[in-house]
Amino acid sequence: MESQARSPATSVPARVWSGTRLLVLGRLYGSLCTLIALWWIARVLDEEAFGRYGFYLSMFVVLDTLCDFGTGQYCVQRSSADDRELAGLLHAARRLRLLLASAGSLAITALAWAYGESGIGWVFLASLYPLTHALELSTVPLRNRIDWRIPVLLRISAASLSLLFVLLLGWQGVREPALYLLGVAAGSTLGNFLLHRACRPWLPRLEAQPASLIALLSDVWPLGLASLCQQAYFHVDALFVRSFCGASELGPYHIAMRVMSYSIMVAIFATQAALPWLSRAHASHELGAASGALASRLFLRACIPIGLAMPWGDLLLEAFRPGFGRAHLSLAWLLLAAACVYAGASLMTALVAAGARRAILRVALLALLINLAGNLLLVPRWGISGAGFMTFLTEAGVALLASVELRRLGAGEIFAPHARAWLLAPLALLGSGLVSLLLRQAAERML
Repeated sequence: MESQARSPATSVPARVWSGTRLLVLGRLYGSLCTLIALWWIARVLDEEAFGRYGFYLSMFVVLDTLCDFGTGQYCVQRSSADDRELAGLLHAARRLRLLLASAGSLAITALAWAYGESGIGWVFLASLYPLTHALELSTVPLRNRIDWRIPVLLRISAASLSLLFVLLLGWQGVREPALYLLGVAAGSTLGNFLLHRACRPWLPRLEAQPASLIALLSDVWPLGLASLCQQAYFHVDALFVRSFCGASELGPYHIAMRVMSYSIMVAIFATQAALPWLSRAHASHELGAASGALASRLFLRACIPIGLAMPWGDLLLEAFRPGFGRAHLSLAWLLLAAACVYAGASLMTALVAAGARRAILRVALLALLINLAGNLLLVPRWGISGAGFMTFLTEAGVALLASVELRRLGAGEIFAPHARAWLLAPLALLGSGLVSLLLRQAAERML
């Protein structure tokens, strides 16, 4: 029957899947470039200098989020169906990004001054690169068309340029970590300029009054602040580690954090892909069951490889630099945190599908407060192991708080219908970890 045929509104366009593949490939290539750069820099710089490099790299991630402040998603949301207001929206969003990037640059420079950074001038120059994120908004017309070819290609080019600059600096024997930051920032800056130039043919002309900056800020602040809190509780522990443990401990901890960030890649892309499905589940009053099914299955499937990886953490860290294996306990906690992300990311995405922006902000703020208080108490006593434990506790808290917010929205069927998967997940982690540990012990006896 024709009434049963899938309509264009409910069928997923092929461009969604091709765009997802391109994004995954681009992210994998960028991650590979970052890993090579980190391995190279870890062998060129001493531990203290590498720790300082990792510290500012973490701060720059927060700076990127501050600069974006939800404007990219907002412009796509407002213009994907009707792009008549796009030119005005882009004008206002660019102004907001320039203001936030300028404030962030001053904050990073003040932080470098407070720590007595030897290369403060280079740090300041590197911190200016988010100003070019205003040009990054030129991709919105292509994003509306679900055409990711040009953005991904130029992101690959930017990652390649950053890696090239880092390799050249190391080849020249440069020992100032801030110059490596500047090299990475230079690649991103050139990439944004090239991206804007490539997207210019699709940009609309501003023929009417631009959107109000105040109105834009009033719309995006919950989403922007929530994103900023999420990045802050993921990276703020670098401040505590440097303040209480010294820059030399930041090096191995930064690599452990990088391992965690790569291990959650599937969770990020899977939840992004599931957002339209979760939105439809919300419309049909089945959001709780749908999000519970997604979260429990992702959690279960993540626990097996995470358990297998945990006994080998010290060898992985030692591969970057001898002595970094001392962060193996931190890495173990961070891998457990990654397992929690596979549950929490699904539930947070369900809140996005429900349009619960204030609930998302509440979860992010509470998670940040938990992380700040815990790091203040634990890092002075337990060092980087305490920081790793707090990341685990924070991500577990995010999953729990998100489930509470979903229950408030009437989407409470998260656990009971999927109890088997939720209960099997920790058993799978424990069992795979034990098998992996026995395999390592057997390999060590053979060698």
